[in-house]
Amino acid sequence: MSEHDLFKVFERMPRKVTIGDITVRDGFQHEEKFIPTAAKIYYLQELAFAGMRRMEATNLGNPRIMPQFQDAEEVLKGVHNEVFEKRLAKRGIDPKQIEWTCITIRESAVDRAIELKEKGYGPDRVLMMVSTDEQHHFANSGTTLPQYWKEAERCIKKCKDAGIKMCGTVSTIWGSPISGPTRFEDAIEFTKRWLSIGADDIEHADHDGSAPPDRVYRYFSMLLDAIPNPDLHVAHFHVTRGWGNANVLAALQAGMTHYEATLGGLGGQPANFVDGVPGLGTGTYYYKDPNVVGLATLEDMVVMMDEMGIDTGLDVDRILELGTMMEKTIGRRLRSEAILNGRIPKEPREAFKRPRLPKLKEKNGEKPGQLIPADWPAEAVVPPELLRG
Repeated sequence: MSEHDLFKVFERMPRKVTIGDITVRDGFQHEEKFIPTAAKIYYLQELAFAGMRRMEATNLGNPRIMPQFQDAEEVLKGVHNEVFEKRLAKRGIDPKQIEWTCITIRESAVDRAIELKEKGYGPDRVLMMVSTDEQHHFANSGTTLPQYWKEAERCIKKCKDAGIKMCGTVSTIWGSPISGPTRFEDAIEFTKRWLSIGADDIEHADHDGSAPPDRVYRYFSMLLDAIPNPDLHVAHFHVTRGWGNANVLAALQAGMTHYEATLGGLGGQPANFVDGVPGLGTGTYYYKDPNVVGLATLEDMVVMMDEMGIDTGLDVDRILELGTMMEKTIGRRLRSEAILNGRIPKEPREAFKRPRLPKLKEKNGEKPGQLIPADWPAEAVVPPELLRG
């Protein structure tokens, strides 16, 4: 007989995971209207109250290129102030348990992160990124890969001296929108390169929804064979082609324990317009409709994992409430299905029961709970010829 327990079939599959929220950074970077600073701070704080312990707060790059993050310092101050820390303490949450990340693609942004850390409200962790496709990497950073590796090495040393962690992202793992197919072996080698120069963890990014589930399982299985510590790795999925949670399941089956997501599945390539003002963004979009792209949806992910018996440490009901609120903030219907349909009921829903059913069963001479005719055998017998494969 086959084994029917998914956790036994996939022995690496975890019962407990960590989900990091990246709504306010990766989600909002795609929006063509400026999201108010107070809203950014509100969602970061409320996600912390809901159990989130790893969040991307902002991007410290040049605000001329990324005007959505012209308020970066104010947002960081908003999650490092005394009032917020007191509210955390009332809920039994140690502020030091929360890890705040900022995106710092280039060295100037890393220097800014260190400066803010010295002022008392800087990030605990920063993120730099490489692509295995050098054309894609150049489009994002303006450097060659050898140039960038040396820059990243310098930045990691600076960050360690300042008490800041460094996350190294590897992108174009499943293909590049510029150069086409890529190799898993290159992504694993790049992961080793990041770790060899001192990175604390690695984000493995399906940056544009190119990864089908079978190749997600293959890559993360290869990765965990090569570098078995799952705490070193973070899975990051886009849903441009609708494969978000299918890829999350494939990564779970491979043994991945750390994930990222956004409320409503927000996110995508940085916007070229904010409040109608043209900016630089990242140039020509890789997709035809900016409303189609997005990231793995936090609300749907936590409901799915909850139903699977996987512990996320999050208040699922509060996450759903925040997802509903996010649609008001953004001003349109977002990607989450869970905020509409909620969690799967665990108790009978009395209001939906039909009162005529018990009376009809009694009239027919059927016992309560009787599901098959009384004169049928207790177990069904399938004709043998139908059982042959």
